[in-house]
Amino acid sequence: MIPFLIHYSLHFIAPVGIAYLYRPKAWKNTYFVLLGTMLVDLDHLFASPIFDPDRCSIGFHPLHSYYAILVYFFLLFPKRSRLIAIGLLFHMFTDGLDCWLQGTI
Repeated sequence: MIPFLIHYSLHFIAPVGIAYLYRPKAWKNTYFVLLGTMLVDLDHLFASPIFDPDRCSIGFHPLHSYYAILVYFFLLFPKRSRLIAIGLLFHMFTDGLDCWLQGTI
């Protein structure tokens, strides 16, 4: 239960703080962009079963692959894609933390 709460707090509550730090005057819009980066989880639809609480997403799903994470890292450099890169990388951090807590990374 605790890992579940940590995981979803990092996905939904922590981005409020990130948004406020990134753009204090427009933090609400920024928060919604960060929430939009969770669409990266659509790659779970291609797995069988779609949801497996014991599976590590990092390295398993295409948009959670190490190659994709490398692309997300390089998206940090252009200013236009920086916020999306931050959201994607924070998402990978959150999923990676789950893997680490499970002992799969």
